[in-house]
Amino acid sequence: MIQMVCSDLDGTLLQYGKKWLEGEIFDQIRALAAHGIRFCPASGRQYTSERKLFAPVAEHCVFLCENGAVLFDGGKVIAKTPMPRQLAEAIAWDFWNDSDGKGEVMLSGENTSYLMSRGRGMVERIAFIGNNYTLIDDPARIPEEIVKVSVYIDAGVNPYAERFVPRWKAANCAVAGPKWIDTTLANKGTGVQALCRALGMQPENVMAFGDNYNDVAMLDLVGHPYIMQSAAPELLQRYANHTPRPEDTLAAFLEQPDREQPL
Repeated sequence: MIQMVCSDLDGTLLQYGKKWLEGEIFDQIRALAAHGIRFCPASGRQYTSERKLFAPVAEHCVFLCENGAVLFDGGKVIAKTPMPRQLAEAIAWDFWNDSDGKGEVMLSGENTSYLMSRGRGMVERIAFIGNNYTLIDDPARIPEEIVKVSVYIDAGVNPYAERFVPRWKAANCAVAGPKWIDTTLANKGTGVQALCRALGMQPENVMAFGDNYNDVAMLDLVGHPYIMQSAAPELLQRYANHTPRPEDTLAAFLEQPDREQPL
């Protein structure tokens, strides 16, 4: 039986450039809740951004934030995975210094984004998605634990993936979108595992949707993974279930009389 549905946001529920969710997914989240199924936005975004997006149905949601590094239920942190401070600062300076003057750096706290800006679009993007944020010039000045370090490259991260991903493999470095590379000691898989433990569920009873490499740990963990049809060919080959939209798959699932298994 399905006990929880998890979905990535940017590139999955939210196509790139789209700011708001439509009413259809809210109706589906309410229908899932009526059958005792929790909904979990699973994103690299912070809690404030996720909570705003799902405000009409937030009482039915648990929130996996910062790629699994911070988990919220009922507005409270139920788990957090901080990075060692020395590691986080080293990654931040490496992203800054070895991105050919193109990279901007975001360090994430529990619910604040700390931005090292070069004026190349990152600040505007973070404001667009609704994060709490502040500008900094030195990671050492961040007054809280760091849970994620990201580089934003407005021209696209593909030329830099081979440079950074192997170098910071121990910090789960992964391409998180066309313009983002993330590092964190958590991932969406460990986040979903922690949620399942907290909620008394089994990962095999979870349906999940994703579109990018930072979704792999989550999709590999759950019993019912779906990859977006727009994903990279390697990811389309990795997963048997493809979908153009999570809403389409959820509509078919909710139409089943027993709602025991996804289609």
